[in-house]
Amino acid sequence: MELWNSTLGSGFILVGILSDSGSPELLCATLAVLYMLALTSNGLLLLAITMDARLHVPMYLLLGQLSLMDLLFTSVVTPKALIDFLCRENIITFGGCALQMFLALTLGGAEDLLLAFMAYDRYVAICHPLNYVVLMRPRVCWLMVATSWILAFLSALGHTVYTMHYAFCKAQKIKHLLCEIPPLLRLACADTSRYELMVYVMGVTFLIPPLAAILASYMLILFTVLHMPSNEGRKKALITCSSHLTVVGMFYGAATFMYVLPSSFHSPKQDNIISVFYTIVTPALNPLIYSLRNKEIMGALRRVVGKHILPTQSTL
Repeated sequence: MELWNSTLGSGFILVGILSDSGSPELLCATLAVLYMLALTSNGLLLLAITMDARLHVPMYLLLGQLSLMDLLFTSVVTPKALIDFLCRENIITFGGCALQMFLALTLGGAEDLLLAFMAYDRYVAICHPLNYVVLMRPRVCWLMVATSWILAFLSALGHTVYTMHYAFCKAQKIKHLLCEIPPLLRLACADTSRYELMVYVMGVTFLIPPLAAILASYMLILFTVLHMPSNEGRKKALITCSSHLTVVGMFYGAATFMYVLPSSFHSPKQDNIISVFYTIVTPALNPLIYSLRNKEIMGALRRVVGKHILPTQSTL
């Protein structure tokens, strides 16, 4: 099979979900609205957590990091897809493809680990409230954040370098929304079965232990909540935990499908739908899930908006 020159000057053609859609204009408008929603909701949540001193606690520090990851994750993918569709030019350079893959893997991996740390934070707050200040002191909290970023960075770097070292066939079309490992390996002109097995093992290693830790944390939380004497305290704990579990279900469900299920279960169309879900839909919904039922966040948003926006309007 003839090879094409896979150097930094060569490019791929991203044939994403917009190109294969029956109503591409409507889908493009929907993705644009979701992207604007993700920017606005995550931006406001970050602003509230940063500006309001009452939210400078571990729970909201971790939530702020989640919003930052979601904001960056969707920005790595969505603007490129929308611009390509509007300009009718789906080309991405070899270097651009590698960079997009690296950033997506870093942000996805960091979010994977951060969700587990957020579950631990809720476990300590509900099951060991008297020791919360010690177990979740600022140094520990920042160590959790740094661990999420560093481990995800190293994993993404290794996967990106190894994936992009393959020679790719003349068919340059990537039938996917973004540059990811599974669709790129389909273009490789070499036997990738061993590397696919390694991707599977790494996917299981990166996804299953954090997910198991999350499930264990919430089983213990549920047991503790059911024995709470106060109905108000029980309700507040269940609302907070249900929000987290909703986010966990959306993220881990999509990630497991993409990186844990064998390649025989994959098809380009299914992969495209899943990629849209965890790169665009989930980042748009996460801040809404966390904030709409959280009185502290809504109160902080009202205070920040009232302090920084309303005075500006009154001076006009």
